[in-house]
Amino acid sequence: MASTSREPRLQAIQNEILEMVAYGEPLRLVTETLCRRIEAVAPEAACSVLSVDREGRIHPVASPGLPESYSAALEGLAIGPMEGSCGSAAFRGEPVLVEDISTDPLWHKYKGLVEPLGLKACWSTPIKARGGRVIGTFALYYRTKRGPTRVEMLAVETCVHVCAIALEQMEINARNHELAYFDTLTGLPNRFHADTLMKQKVERSPAGLGLLLLDIDNLKITNDALGHAVGDELIRQVASRVAKTVRPGGVACRIGGDEFVVVLDDCLPATRLSQTAERILTSMETPFVCDGQTIVPHVTIGGALFGRDGHDIDTLRQNADLALYDSKESGRGRFIEYDGRLRAAMTRRLRRINEVEAALNEGRIEAHYQPIVRLDTKEIVCVEALARLVSHDGGLVAAGYFQEALKEPRVARRLTDVMLKRVAADTRKWRGMGVPFQHVAINVSMADFQCGDLADRITGAFRDVDVPLEHVVLEVTETVLVGASDNIVANAVEHLRSLGLLVALDDFGTGFASLTHLLTLPVDIIKIDKCFVDRLVGDTTGGVIVAALVDIARKLGMRVVAEGIETAAQSECLRALECPLGQGFFYYRAASSEETSRRLLAEARRLRGQKEAQGGCSRHVA
Repeated sequence: MASTSREPRLQAIQNEILEMVAYGEPLRLVTETLCRRIEAVAPEAACSVLSVDREGRIHPVASPGLPESYSAALEGLAIGPMEGSCGSAAFRGEPVLVEDISTDPLWHKYKGLVEPLGLKACWSTPIKARGGRVIGTFALYYRTKRGPTRVEMLAVETCVHVCAIALEQMEINARNHELAYFDTLTGLPNRFHADTLMKQKVERSPAGLGLLLLDIDNLKITNDALGHAVGDELIRQVASRVAKTVRPGGVACRIGGDEFVVVLDDCLPATRLSQTAERILTSMETPFVCDGQTIVPHVTIGGALFGRDGHDIDTLRQNADLALYDSKESGRGRFIEYDGRLRAAMTRRLRRINEVEAALNEGRIEAHYQPIVRLDTKEIVCVEALARLVSHDGGLVAAGYFQEALKEPRVARRLTDVMLKRVAADTRKWRGMGVPFQHVAINVSMADFQCGDLADRITGAFRDVDVPLEHVVLEVTETVLVGASDNIVANAVEHLRSLGLLVALDDFGTGFASLTHLLTLPVDIIKIDKCFVDRLVGDTTGGVIVAALVDIARKLGMRVVAEGIETAAQSECLRALECPLGQGFFYYRAASSEETSRRLLAEARRLRGQKEAQGGCSRHVA
């Protein structure tokens, strides 16, 4: 009768604990309350609740009747067939009763922990989730050598049920917290967590707070070329290396696909910001192998320091982002620290972007053309299309003014599409006028190659007006063609050449190209930069370089155009060096489509007159 009278108490305990779980009370409070209630029903026992993680390690949750030192000693122990009552019960998935700890082999390793506490016996029952996985144990410790009473058995039966509900809810809450605060691929804190962390640090002690923003270089190329499994491993490798490098004193977070932020506690003196960034860059130098591919990670970093570069989180992050952008624009794979001039440059760039976008929307972008001539006869053999922005007052703005805007891929692509349509229409008009037209050159940027549709855009524009592609020269700067870290540009250029276009390497000598590149670059024309032409007169260095280029190009079957010819002396020097073609103010300035039409018609009449004067002998264009 005594035991029966206690059963309603167990029901009341169960109801109380379930209500606490339903109201979202902390797991520790729930389980400690449960243990104390059971210890009141079974005063000769001390209760213990342990959780078991997916790696098979135990973690004390509640044991109010046992010393804290005992619980601390159990933290992180692995379950197993001979690991005391609780570790063995969790391993076996069934209750384990040890009535005499002093003689039972299950407790051989742990007798030194429990005997000083006067604990003689232990009965442990596994707590299982709905799928059957062991997620914890509920144990009763006794100070006498014995097993459980009937009431204790009923109590444990009640406890195991409610503990399963509480521990499962804990796992759900932990998983939701992980999803809300941590990145699933890398395990690093996510953007939301990073924002919360930065806010807390600013509220507590912002002095010395530093921020590093990182981008993984060429992640998209890795995904496209080697697959997303390799790309994911690249992300994990970068995440692991950054996290290890910045500890202690720093927290690495993944805030986007290829983006990371590092929050640094103590960056005073300010040199610690750059020192940390340099250590991160160094950590990337070791290659790793994934799916048979050897990969060397590369990252680009921008940084800012609280107080010096911003007095609130938003400003600090914006300025670190400006530094990152400048670092990427400067060649990637490096660190740049925020400088106040970067904001002024970005403001100017945004203003230029807005101006160009407004001009595109309002149809105020025009194609002007500068002729390329034979230096021996001054015959026009090609015209280069140059973008001009018409201001609201009717003035013309050269592309050099808004070149910064073209670093924005969206703007650059739109401008190219407008120019393609204008140039294709003008070329069709000149052919219809009977002008013996040869080539028109069009400039393209890196942004035009990035989506892989440049060939379709060019062929479409000229096909719509029935102009053969053999009349088109594609001008690509050596910074774009040679500086690209992948084969996207080179492959696209080779494909365009196969369609009949000629390709010119613009600004040769000012970027990455060397003479050895000429052996492999898929180009037909080399355009010698103006900086060499400027040094032709009164400086033998320029002449030596131009002479070498002309000779090499001739032997490789390439054409050569000298850019920026402004004086008769420069023209004569180039002719003496046997440079065949040239372009510059000395011959013609860029002009509108209408003026270019008049020039081409006048050139056609001049050539006809020469032909008639020579008795019909035709001239061959270089």
